[in-house]
Amino acid sequence: MLILVGLGNPGAKYASNRHNIGFMAADVIHTRHRFPAWRKNFQAEVSEGVIDGERVLLMKPQTYMNESGRSVGEAVRFLKLAPSDVVVIHDELDLPPGKLRMKVGGGHGGHNGLRSITSQITDGYRRMRLGIGHPGDKALVHAHVLSDFAKADRDWLVRLLDAIADNAGELVKGADATFANRVHAVTEPKPERKPKADAKTDGGPAALAAAAPAEPPPKNAMAAILKSLLAQKTKR
Repeated sequence: MLILVGLGNPGAKYASNRHNIGFMAADVIHTRHRFPAWRKNFQAEVSEGVIDGERVLLMKPQTYMNESGRSVGEAVRFLKLAPSDVVVIHDELDLPPGKLRMKVGGGHGGHNGLRSITSQITDGYRRMRLGIGHPGDKALVHAHVLSDFAKADRDWLVRLLDAIADNAGELVKGADATFANRVHAVTEPKPERKPKADAKTDGGPAALAAAAPAEPPPKNAMAAILKSLLAQKTKR
């Protein structure tokens, strides 16, 4: 069994904060893989389902970020799992917005959620680090992580969360490098090569049609989840 833990702070006040990108990723995985309704257990919202034939427990600790370890530790001990059976999804200041990196072990880098989890289950768990960028000044970090994503962030954020959900099967296999590469291929696709101009083209209707931009791809259904989260700040 694998535990996928999305980190964040509970409540509408924090729902669209940068610090809550882990909760957002858990929500998209939950919807994409048709997990049952969230329920309360282990001081968290949890939902158990199957991804590519493997049992997965999705968790969103409700202890607030700084005490996330109490929730994760309780689940790990009850289910008799090893730290390596846990993937923690969290925001990462030291990565540019939209970047994803996988990591096993290591320090907490000042992230209080990771610090709390390490204190409960050691640092041997897997981390999915989701870049939110650094404000450039240490004094601004607190306000940065607890502020909402901007409208300009929505395109890359939806693309990133969709790619995570689409490729979650690689996570349950333990293929972290493959998972990261596949997400990267979606979030940072290589630019298409432009076809060379044909000297025989007369510039007629056929040439104009070929040069016309392609229709934009249909809007992804997962954008609805993000839209709902980001809309909450207008209701507060």
